[in-house]
Amino acid sequence: MNRRTLLQALAASSLPGLLAAGEHLPQNLTFINPGKFDRIVDRALREDWQRLPIGERMTRAALAMEGTPYVGFTLEIHDRIESPSVNFDGQDCWTFFEIALGLARMLARKQARYMPADLLRQIETTRYRGGVCNGGYLDRIHYLDEWFRDNQKRGHLKNITASLGRTMPLEGRRIDEMTVLWKSYRYLKNNPGLRQGMAEIEAELQKHPFYFLPKEAVQAAEPRLQNGDIIGIVTRKPHVYCSHVGLAVRTADGVCRFMHASQTHKRVLVDKSVSAYLADFKSHAGIVVARPLE
Repeated sequence: MNRRTLLQALAASSLPGLLAAGEHLPQNLTFINPGKFDRIVDRALREDWQRLPIGERMTRAALAMEGTPYVGFTLEIHDRIESPSVNFDGQDCWTFFEIALGLARMLARKQARYMPADLLRQIETTRYRGGVCNGGYLDRIHYLDEWFRDNQKRGHLKNITASLGRTMPLEGRRIDEMTVLWKSYRYLKNNPGLRQGMAEIEAELQKHPFYFLPKEAVQAAEPRLQNGDIIGIVTRKPHVYCSHVGLAVRTADGVCRFMHASQTHKRVLVDKSVSAYLADFKSHAGIVVARPLE
């Protein structure tokens, strides 16, 4: 039985977590600032986050990371070897929401002690196609629309975009950012042989219709958003469908705000309402939303 088959068997069994994450690099590269991880876990245990629904656990975890510096390309950690990774010192939009989700999923299982490997296993489960990293860059899901589909298929979330209002198709757009802008990606720059495989993945993604909620409909939909909902920002720019991602967080004033790792503000923050955030950028066309599941 190969590792992928064994992981899938364990995921389907009643004995989850018996196999460590597919760690192909040492943790001094893949897990930055374990002290911050310990502090968040200690707080979660004191406040009994386990009793909360997953969206609320995600929100608590996200707020515990507020103020983390924005650092771009935090997924690109090596020239050749791919491995699940976590960075509490700096995050981009993807790693911020993904770590919040990973912490929420990890804390659902009561343990005497949580280790970095526990969070890395959760990251592997959602970051990689089919939930398994074999050390290859193309194992990773690189586009949010595929991430939604792959994780929905495996029961980790539900795409609720269609339930929020009248959606519209995104047409006349190619999804080819990774191959067009390959010089920006460390692995693709150092491994030219990966570019053909990435192009084949992008060609497959083109076959799937993509529907989104236009920005003018978002304000009316905000009351139906819940804490921890994953919000993809659909762009009018070429080469990609979603240019940004964050979380819905409802603050004490009742406003549903967009929490994200912001390149503009250089940190993780709770921003304006989702609709007001969209209105600030002409390039923003609308949103897609996924709700995490237990």
